[in-house]
Amino acid sequence: MSTGARLMFDRDALGAAIKVHGKVARIILVQVKGSAPRAAGTSMLVWQTGSLGTIGGGQLEWQSMKEAREMLSDGSATRLRHAALGPALNQCCGGAVSVVTEVFDLARFHDMDPEFAGVWARPVSMDAGPMPATLKRKLTRAEHSGTPFPLTYQNGWLAEAVWRTQRQVVIYGAGHVGHALATVLAPLPQFRVYLSDPRVDLLAGLPPSVAINAGLSTDMMAAAEPDAAHFIMTPEHDYDLELCHHLLTRDFGFAGLIGSATKWARFRKRLAALGHAPDRIDQITCPIGDPKLGKHPQAIALGVAAHMLTPAMSKLTQKETLV
Repeated sequence: MSTGARLMFDRDALGAAIKVHGKVARIILVQVKGSAPRAAGTSMLVWQTGSLGTIGGGQLEWQSMKEAREMLSDGSATRLRHAALGPALNQCCGGAVSVVTEVFDLARFHDMDPEFAGVWARPVSMDAGPMPATLKRKLTRAEHSGTPFPLTYQNGWLAEAVWRTQRQVVIYGAGHVGHALATVLAPLPQFRVYLSDPRVDLLAGLPPSVAINAGLSTDMMAAAEPDAAHFIMTPEHDYDLELCHHLLTRDFGFAGLIGSATKWARFRKRLAALGHAPDRIDQITCPIGDPKLGKHPQAIALGVAAHMLTPAMSKLTQKETLV
């Protein structure tokens, strides 16, 4: 069994290439032994008139690209090749690699099924049997724990994490909890954080990656992506209610409201009076965070971040289609 570096399958790049070129081959190093130009998990895309990326250059890359273009022409779908990086390839690295080349058209792209919480596992060898039990257990553990999954090649099966596009997180209110939440989420690669508050003095001291807005929060909400996560925590209950009302009239991926159970009971009645159906109101989570962690702003932020990183929530970060 071989486990590689935590490089991910960039599904977006593949989809974009298919959209332009129609049929694209993806070359990936699935196993590296000894010295080699690049690590397992390194990949590149090839089409008849060009390519994107590199697996390290030299004869290995040139021959792999030649083979990929032959597959694009003859209708082959998947090919596994083992190569020693020695005199036969005119390379002196001294290691050995296993290379998988897969051809994708639009149909195969859409049939790709990251079954295990964003990990795509499939046979890549002609003599591969059923999925090895040890690999299936490893995939299941990763799915339930939410931990990153390294590329794994085992008994003719290849499993690799599919790149998840960053999810937009919009925070309304830069008070203690809003500031803490932005600070906790901003360093995580899964998220792009936006913070809205007209109190400009509260927008200082944030991580540089946080996009700030000192204008109307309703304008930021209107411009948010359809699958964004929204966290409402302004200093005014009436404005919180207004933002909840606006949010329920549009698409969103997740909605959280800071407050007590009593506040939420009152909000439910007022939102219903504004014409929102009970099942729609239920899509707002209140209170937020993990009560076991306490009510300290950083504790609330940690509880929210932990929830956002669970496998069920993480699945919402992945784009469904690209072309």
